[in-house]
Amino acid sequence: MIRKAFVMSVDSGQEAEYEKRHSPIWPELEQTLKDHGVLNYSIFLHSETNQLFGYAEIENEERWQAIASTEICRKWWNHMSEIMPSNSDHSPIAQDLREVFHIEK
Repeated sequence: MIRKAFVMSVDSGQEAEYEKRHSPIWPELEQTLKDHGVLNYSIFLHSETNQLFGYAEIENEERWQAIASTEICRKWWNHMSEIMPSNSDHSPIAQDLREVFHIEK
């Protein structure tokens, strides 16, 4: 299992809309994530900065990267680009984080 963490952000005033669009997430997107080896996936909001912290546990880095080429992911990116900073392909602007500490039972 591989742990991944990254930060994104949501536009000011769009926090409730961001949460609404994830509650629930599209079933087709959820299934695509699972089909590509995503075991756990959480996103947390820092309400003072509008920063989003994403954490995912995945089976394989190549399968994780392949999600971006699926039709449903591209549709989701387009849908979400209205409320968050995005790249020209509508993918969210994200910065990977490097793990510096981990403890497990």
